[in-house]
Amino acid sequence: MSNITNEFVENYIRDILPPSQDLFHKMEVYAVENNVPIVHKEVAALLRVLTMAVDAKRILEVGTAIAYSTLIFCDAMGENGHITTIERNEEMIIEAKKNISIANKESMIRLLPGEADEVLRFLDAQYDMIFLDGAKGQYNEFLNECINLLKPGGLLVSDNILYKGMIAHDDYAVRRKRTIVNRMRNYLDTICSHPMLETSIVPIGDGLAISYKKSRINEE
Repeated sequence: MSNITNEFVENYIRDILPPSQDLFHKMEVYAVENNVPIVHKEVAALLRVLTMAVDAKRILEVGTAIAYSTLIFCDAMGENGHITTIERNEEMIIEAKKNISIANKESMIRLLPGEADEVLRFLDAQYDMIFLDGAKGQYNEFLNECINLLKPGGLLVSDNILYKGMIAHDDYAVRRKRTIVNRMRNYLDTICSHPMLETSIVPIGDGLAISYKKSRINEE
């Protein structure tokens, strides 16, 4: 139970969605067996829809892990899309490269190793969508660079935004996670009141925030 969505509703949504095929199914099994966090099934479905809805062709991802969501974006963008993805864990990078190779998507993906706050400062492209799925306690550190890299009309999508419900209420919070909880609450306050962003918080998976970048501050 995630404390975010009723368990019966959550299971129903996951059951009604089409089952994952081939490589995606293998990655899901690997993630469970090796305790690797990947996006929930219903979040993956929403990422596909968002990518198609805005016709995203250039995506930036912070937090590659085993490249599960990376390849979700590739499928949704089609052959003309490109994703730049950042990962700091060397073991994850090795596994991600294997999966990217199996999927034959090397030409669509640029995997950059390193700490996201350092890598982001050296990027100069404009992206249609940015997906934040890295260290939860560092989202605030990434925000300004992400806004600068996101084109007007683009989407900033932040995962794990409700963090097992801990963000919403102290009754759910674990003491050793207090720092992360406080930082994530601050991040949510920032993106919900930021003059350049219009933000919606969606209580699916571990919580998802979808922020639209305005073309000007006074845009309604």
